[in-house]
Amino acid sequence: MILKSTLLETIKSQKENLLHSDRGIEREKLKEIKISAGLASIITGIRRAGKSTLLLQLTKSMDDFNYLNFEDVRIFGLDQKDFNRLDEVFSAEGTSNYYLFDEIQIIEGWERYVRTLLDRKKKVILTGSNASMLSKELGTKLTGRCLKYDFIPFSYSEFLKLTRQKMTTESFNNYLYLGGFPEYLKIGNEQILQELFNDIIIRDITVRYGLRNPKLVKELALYLLSNVGKEFSYQSLKKLFNLGSVNTIISIVGYFENSYMLFTIPQFDFSYKKRLVNKKKVYAIDTGLIKANSVSFSQDKGRMLENVVFTQLKRMDLEVFYFKKERECDFISRSSRNELNAYQVCFDLNEDNKDREINGLLEALNYTKQKVGYILTLEQNDELELNGKKIIVKPVFNWMVEQR
Repeated sequence: MILKSTLLETIKSQKENLLHSDRGIEREKLKEIKISAGLASIITGIRRAGKSTLLLQLTKSMDDFNYLNFEDVRIFGLDQKDFNRLDEVFSAEGTSNYYLFDEIQIIEGWERYVRTLLDRKKKVILTGSNASMLSKELGTKLTGRCLKYDFIPFSYSEFLKLTRQKMTTESFNNYLYLGGFPEYLKIGNEQILQELFNDIIIRDITVRYGLRNPKLVKELALYLLSNVGKEFSYQSLKKLFNLGSVNTIISIVGYFENSYMLFTIPQFDFSYKKRLVNKKKVYAIDTGLIKANSVSFSQDKGRMLENVVFTQLKRMDLEVFYFKKERECDFISRSSRNELNAYQVCFDLNEDNKDREINGLLEALNYTKQKVGYILTLEQNDELELNGKKIIVKPVFNWMVEQR
């Protein structure tokens, strides 16, 4: 049990620190987030992506608010029995209808307290860095009572605002290598991204899931970070890491996805069963994170560009696949309205690779019955009409800015 005096001191201190934090540049996600009485707004994403700053920006329209970060060591040991005491402390401090919570999912039974607040028509905003620990409860106790938002490090447009650069090939190259983690962009020390990687491996995965082999977890993460854009199977990873059960690999890769560090995408097929059994590809949340933790990755500019396109598609809340039949196409995206788009990504479209890139895109367009496809490059512009299909060639950075 946590003393009320400890709760009060922690709440006051955290709120003071939040209010005196740098508000930063306005995040693009800000305009999407809806705050309604009786509904919880859930913002999830990788650590250090700027969720706390986003919360601060959301408070601009609030007269007052209640705030607590549940990872504060001063309230270590807080459990669901303390929620009544917490509510009493908040009530003693004021009568705000806004409740802002960071990492509340680490407290077992948190959803009951949130449900109580929603029943009282309070406006609740939650942030978290673990997808599964939130989604399990959202699918039971809070069904129909929440709005969910995925939060990703800076887009190229946000990067330009922060660094005060103009939209050019040079600035995009900077973004390609640096990525979008706010703190790293301000300070420029790669150790920040190395510590973030280790933090996720230890706190978000090894400790949280009670794993006994942190060395395996780290080696698997580094392997996948170094192989973004490449196909893999769980069976091949099992053999590579000399494990007895493929289920161990499946679980650990799932933990990487829950922490928002890595994502797997299936091969596109209209058959759901075929999507399940085919090989997957892996991508990371941020190219800067990969570069800081993988020596080999930064040498492959094409895969770096491919990863940036993937994160932009994620930022657009699209379902993402890769295409492979006789030929290959890097991405097929699907919107919530079942709209499909096909994208081929290459650093440079030239005489040596144009047939491969174009034919792979054309096959994807024919298979999905689409008339327009995209080839995204570093800096080329072109438009082609082939076999009744339109192929638009454009720089990745132009395409990214258009998606805002």
